[in-house]
Amino acid sequence: MIDTAFSVAFTLWDYSTSWIELIAVLLGLVMVLFTITERHWGWLFAILSSALYFLIFWQSRLYGDALLQLLFIALAAWGWWLWLRGHALTPLRITQLTPRQQWLTTLVGMVLWLITGRVLRDFTDTDVPWWDAFPTAFSLVGQYLLAHKRLENWWAWLAVNVVAVGLFAWKGLWLTSLLYVVFAVLSLVGWRTWLERSRGVNT
Repeated sequence: MIDTAFSVAFTLWDYSTSWIELIAVLLGLVMVLFTITERHWGWLFAILSSALYFLIFWQSRLYGDALLQLLFIALAAWGWWLWLRGHALTPLRITQLTPRQQWLTTLVGMVLWLITGRVLRDFTDTDVPWWDAFPTAFSLVGQYLLAHKRLENWWAWLAVNVVAVGLFAWKGLWLTSLLYVVFAVLSLVGWRTWLERSRGVNT
């Protein structure tokens, strides 16, 4: 079954895309669209997409991103529960970080990047430890902010998506690289949409 999943779905301009990558991309797109519109079902598609991308990234020796998918599955389940439950039994609202929280969040992301890069460099056979570590680290930051409906989650995802475009292209995952181009654009759309919604709620 694994062999079938990794078999070629189509070839375009001499670049082949597997069935598993094609399905993961489609699930990822649905996930982001649901997230932008604040629909909790996006978390389900996040779980399904992450499960497939674990297999894809592991085969590509992107161990940081692969293990991150397992954490994403757990965080998606938690985020789903949080969105449904709300905060203190009230609906979770879009909020923004204070300037101090923004600096602290960025610092946490940088520290995670350094730790993850060092681990990948010293304990795996990946050929892109620091490159792989960046989206791994800042995806954790983005996922945490997203689960709490912080507006700044979209800036974290934008940084992750831009770096990931080059990383996945380097690994020959061209459809996934294209997906992250779309993700980068949708990060801006998501930020704009959530900003307008937060202003509408607070006025």
